[in-house]
Amino acid sequence: MSVQYGAISWNRQKKFYDLTLVSVVVLYLAIFVGLGIWRNPTATAETLLIRALGTAAFLLLNVVLSIGPLARLDKRFLPLLYNRRHLGVTTFLLGLAHGGFALFQFHALGNVNPFVSLFISNPRYGSVADFPFQALGFLALIILFLMAATSHDFWLRNLTAPMWKRLHMLVYVAYALLVAHVTLGALQSERSAMLAVALIVGISIVLSLHLAAAFREKRVDRARHQAVDEGFVEVCKVDRIAEKCATIVALSGERVAVFRYDGKVSAISNVCQHQNGPLGEGRIIDGCVTCPWHGYQYQPESGAAPPPFKEKLPTFRVKVVQGVVFVHPCPNPPGTFVQPAQIEPMGAQQR
Repeated sequence: MSVQYGAISWNRQKKFYDLTLVSVVVLYLAIFVGLGIWRNPTATAETLLIRALGTAAFLLLNVVLSIGPLARLDKRFLPLLYNRRHLGVTTFLLGLAHGGFALFQFHALGNVNPFVSLFISNPRYGSVADFPFQALGFLALIILFLMAATSHDFWLRNLTAPMWKRLHMLVYVAYALLVAHVTLGALQSERSAMLAVALIVGISIVLSLHLAAAFREKRVDRARHQAVDEGFVEVCKVDRIAEKCATIVALSGERVAVFRYDGKVSAISNVCQHQNGPLGEGRIIDGCVTCPWHGYQYQPESGAAPPPFKEKLPTFRVKVVQGVVFVHPCPNPPGTFVQPAQIEPMGAQQR
């Protein structure tokens, strides 16, 4: 499209991601068609493919919609988020194949254009049992096409992030249309309760995950607002501080060294009492902050030198809220013990 944009390069992770995705889809289609032939030997190949492709697309869309809240609830799901666009494009392709087979089987053998027949063959929009559900699937497919076609970063940059985001939020409209498409279509003729149960379970999972993620985000926002209201200042994300090292931040005209160690965070003055050495450029050795200039040491929780030494530093109150470090800019008297802020485990941060 432009000299500034090149073809997508498949790194090792993307290749593994896509190979796994294709393998799972092919396996699902093969099992679905195989079971369909075994249970109903008279079913046509087109019918089995329509059902297999349709259910695969809908199941994959449920997965796509679940990945976002799962990643917010537990960071271990972030690898799935990395290439979620590939899942979205695959969902569209499965839906396109499903729609193509259905359009051919139900609308291509007459003397009316199949796309025209799709909308005029069944005008009973006021009936629940006979509602023209295929039109709903077609509209959902249009939305999935727009999302798949604009999934490249070229569109993200040129449409602007807010516009791109609004466009891709239409996935929820597509999901609602597909739920109605299945409810008013396949469920009307399906004798087994399996499809209805699967539909309800899928909707329940997607809805529950989004509600759980929303409540968690609300708690995080409340905690951050509370920290700000109490006078704390946001410093950085905790994972930006190397283990047993510090980041240096200026608060109220004073340099503060914020150390991360053993799953905890503490903050002390950055100025060594010996010759004003930069403590934040040192490390925690044997449990003590060690000045990089002359090796003077201080306990990170209290700012006090270990006995028998008498030097003491001002300390600062610290909070860690959802992986973000907050420090109160008002220093405590030198040598004041401050309970270190605990860093929650990666998974627990998201719960």
